[in-house]
Amino acid sequence: MRHLANPHRGRGLPRQEGLATGRVVADPTDAQALYARCPVAAATPLVPAPDLAGAIGVGQLWLKDERQRMGLGSFKALGASHAIARLAARAVDAPGEPADQATMSTALAGTTFVCASAGNHGLSVAAGAPVFGASAVIHLARTVPEAFVDRLRARGARVVRSGDDYEAAMAAAMADAEAHGWTLLSDSSWPGYVELPTLVMEGYLIMAAEVADAIEEPPTHVVLQCGVGGLAAAVTALVRDRWGDGPTVVVVEPAAAPALLESVAAGRPVAAPGPVSSMGRLDCKEPSHLALAALARDADHFVTITDERCDETVAVLDEHGMATTPSGAAGVAGVHHAGSHREALGLSEGSRVLAFVTEGPEGES
Repeated sequence: MRHLANPHRGRGLPRQEGLATGRVVADPTDAQALYARCPVAAATPLVPAPDLAGAIGVGQLWLKDERQRMGLGSFKALGASHAIARLAARAVDAPGEPADQATMSTALAGTTFVCASAGNHGLSVAAGAPVFGASAVIHLARTVPEAFVDRLRARGARVVRSGDDYEAAMAAAMADAEAHGWTLLSDSSWPGYVELPTLVMEGYLIMAAEVADAIEEPPTHVVLQCGVGGLAAAVTALVRDRWGDGPTVVVVEPAAAPALLESVAAGRPVAAPGPVSSMGRLDCKEPSHLALAALARDADHFVTITDERCDETVAVLDEHGMATTPSGAAGVAGVHHAGSHREALGLSEGSRVLAFVTEGPEGES
């Protein structure tokens, strides 16, 4: 494990040139109101895990179980689908008078959303687009499991295999959007592209608010797995809004893709090339600029976890009835394998830890 105590905590990155500007929203009200209009909207469980807490050496452990969110099998169901729903509502809602379901169902007719995905973001786009009359094209790297291809096609999306990694798939999606006039719907952000990623991140506030409303006592630690950073930034924004500086926020990345850690260390967005990680949904070599700026200000620590250590945590979670993938287990793995970094992270047998199991086993919905 590598560990970086955030040198920019409370201030943010020292150099803003070349950084996308925007704001990570902390108020979930608008997202919750839109979510309530969804026929399959429901909160996911917050599960106390006392036996697992004992096994990893902390006092209490709560797991936010996102494995069945909206029937899509991951927290990402809240992201792109929320952004698409927000665009649909803007198109047909009158002030103070939400449109009926029939009107919403054709609000985005003729629109094609295109994205790159490591799996779950694409599922959210594929599920959300047809609800409002739109279509979806999903670019996947060759490393994404075939199970995701089957699930995307079952939702009516057109799937294109593009390159050997997420970055190649993103380049192909951007080219498609430019060539065909399609709407690029990314969960990452960069200069000139912030509006839709902001809406994606607002959707994740729904999950964070469910935790804040359900948990009995604020955690001492919140551990958040990270790909481009949207989930981590959104949850951290709500944590700071609800609980202030009390909880220690720890961001966990694959050792093969430490894009946030390296960018925070450099004080600016940088790429972090590396081998392919088994944490496929987190294997992103460049950070979202919006997420980076927010986490550089509000997160306390950045750590990396190796594939081997994360696999061990997957097995332990399975033994405790929480089957998931390396991507879904990475946050818990950051605590499980903190080792010599426990003291620096402030972890002890009295710690109250909140973690997120972000997806079910691959191939399940």
